[in-house]
Amino acid sequence: MLNQLRPALVLLVTLSAVTGLAYPLAVTGIAGTIFPAEAAGSLIERDGKVVGSSLIGQSFTGEGYFHGRPSATTAADPADASKTVPAPYNAASSAGSNLGPTSAALAERVKGDLDALRGQNPGQPVPVDLVTTSGSGLDPDVSPEAAFFQVPRVAKARRLPEDKLRDLVAGQVQGRTLGLLGEPRVNVLALNLALDDLAKR
Repeated sequence: MLNQLRPALVLLVTLSAVTGLAYPLAVTGIAGTIFPAEAAGSLIERDGKVVGSSLIGQSFTGEGYFHGRPSATTAADPADASKTVPAPYNAASSAGSNLGPTSAALAERVKGDLDALRGQNPGQPVPVDLVTTSGSGLDPDVSPEAAFFQVPRVAKARRLPEDKLRDLVAGQVQGRTLGLLGEPRVNVLALNLALDDLAKR
């Protein structure tokens, strides 16, 4: 029995050390050396202060800012810890809404968002990512179409020419990764920081 137990324990300890300690430490060290910004969370700094991450969306609700996708994340209700309340882009509660296509609550929410967006930009088709949540609830990007759709509202609130804002959005469009993967996108936080810079000029 001891002859069978000893190799099993040695194998368990060895594999635990290699896969549970040595490999993760090696990968973390290599990532921190080759991609230091990404390994540290892809943080965005402004005037020496961290203002967010390029990987996690933020809730922008002001008329003078570009808005991201709707977020279905929640947080504990301060009045009753057994319940949750909406908390957009809560990174501690990454999740989708889990509402299916036949959900009345989902249909009502999407209809309300569509009506509001159509009121902001009458006659223009509403990009789908402005009314749908992502699987994580933390998507930091929108499609270029979603960013351009918001230009009239932001231009009016900021009293800036629409052409200038369209140029700003065009300059923030990121292409497919390696020219193949994903879709063109605009990081909402980076766009809004560029917008603030433009407004200061």
